[in-house]
Amino acid sequence: MFFRQLATREATLSYLFGCGTCHVAVVVDPVLGDEDWFLAEAAKQDVKITHVIDTHVHADHYSGGRALAERCGGVYCLHEANAGRVHFPFEPLTDGQRIDIGNVYIDVLHTPGHTPDSICLLVTDKRRMGDAAPEPWFVVTGDTLFVGAIGRPDLAGKETEMAGQIWDSVQTKLLTLPDAVEIYGGHVAGSVCGAGISGKPSSTIGFEKRWNAMLSMSREAFIKALTQEIPPRPAEMDRMVQANLGVP
Repeated sequence: MFFRQLATREATLSYLFGCGTCHVAVVVDPVLGDEDWFLAEAAKQDVKITHVIDTHVHADHYSGGRALAERCGGVYCLHEANAGRVHFPFEPLTDGQRIDIGNVYIDVLHTPGHTPDSICLLVTDKRRMGDAAPEPWFVVTGDTLFVGAIGRPDLAGKETEMAGQIWDSVQTKLLTLPDAVEIYGGHVAGSVCGAGISGKPSSTIGFEKRWNAMLSMSREAFIKALTQEIPPRPAEMDRMVQANLGVP
């Protein structure tokens, strides 16, 4: 498996990974304007981008997902909760769905809280373990879990309810993963999508359990802490959301 992480505008992290043997790849959370980079990297790896996935409808930057999918001929994917909400066709993803990318597969985890449609992507390389049963290698967590921080819960205007959903998502979907599973979030320090995000671009489940204080809190304490420390709303947030929804 090959893996590329791109640090781009608004302290955003985007991803390109896949199976070089089978010449297929997936892109996650591309920012508008970065399409040429992904196409060039795919050409270097001699792979075709078959899926372009946004982990949620973004509010802090303009997504390049649809533009990239159109150029590479792949399908553009969002969680199924966006049916009837967005103004363009997309491939709906469901909780527990598996996407095969050659010798790599991705399990979709619906993790609402930052937004109702948020998903995380659990990635396994079938060839990594040899004859042993394959185990997940890493999880792309979007804006649900960052290195040292949690995604903001207020973008839907229901911060207390959404903070509780994030706690449920993190506790039941992410912290049940093996400690060795690597974490790759959607942002690093400088983003307004969470308070106290580290500048480090990756972590592990075990490290976050040990050092991310939010993860050891009770549900009640977590909700209180997360709703008391909310960053300013993203600049041009409404315009970006409307653009990412494809509103005419």
